[in-house]
Amino acid sequence: MSESPYQTLLAECKAVYDTHHVLAEFAPFPDDIEPQPVTADIKPPCLLLQQDTKLASKTFSKLQHAMITAAPFMRWRAIYHDSKISTDFMAQLGCYAIIGNDAPFSSAKIRLFLIYMPAGLYYPWHSHPAEELYLVLSGKAQFKRDGCQDTELSEGMSLYHKTNQPHAIETTDEPMLSLVVWRNHLDTPPILLNRP
Repeated sequence: MSESPYQTLLAECKAVYDTHHVLAEFAPFPDDIEPQPVTADIKPPCLLLQQDTKLASKTFSKLQHAMITAAPFMRWRAIYHDSKISTDFMAQLGCYAIIGNDAPFSSAKIRLFLIYMPAGLYYPWHSHPAEELYLVLSGKAQFKRDGCQDTELSEGMSLYHKTNQPHAIETTDEPMLSLVVWRNHLDTPPILLNRP
């Protein structure tokens, strides 16, 4: 019997954790993972991810493949559905939880997400109480953080966001696929900030 897309995805996340110590130093891979039921909810970014030919990870090809394979079985998040942000933005920003609420796995210690942004998307300034680490798996993006110089991240690079640190992300000619880890204050969602 073959593994489920969920188990394969979790195993590939663990394999990346085992070889990229920045993740484990930020938050160890949890030892309290439990499977939980999840109802698939496909949103437009799922289809954009599946059709994006510019995603070409060299180091993380197995994880990228597992993320795309699992995409139709995941509950895609509409993070800002009750805000005034444009429907065009909501149709492009892709996010699903691998470990967390509405995810195939639970843990009291971390949240683990896929974040996908197609080329030419601006993710406006936002913040959240959880500390956050981005690891770019494919493509590139410009990261803006309060109190820091703008930083371009590409495959294999990572960036840390402090508690409630405002930040924004922008892709230009390439998309970006990232593995994102949260620690502390795990259940408070991000909020958009009123700034350009």
